[in-house]
Amino acid sequence: MAKVCAITGKRSRVGGGYSNRTRATQFNPTGKRRRQVNLTTKKIFVPELNKTVVVTISTKGLKTIRKNGAYATLKKAGLI
Repeated sequence: MAKVCAITGKRSRVGGGYSNRTRATQFNPTGKRRRQVNLTTKKIFVPELNKTVVVTISTKGLKTIRKNGAYATLKKAGLI
């Protein structure tokens, strides 16, 4: 399964490092690395449906659910 947040659509990205040596010279030995998104698997109870939904979600997605409510957020994402 791909590492993608079900609510926000966040996924892993490739980013480069930046060494202190680069500031002195034009040589950048750090290369690239994959930055993983902060995902957790959560069981979320939806009172309107009286059932529990299991989603893989980022921490920002959790804050979105707390702000807008579980039913509205999951329905907008197409998970219900």
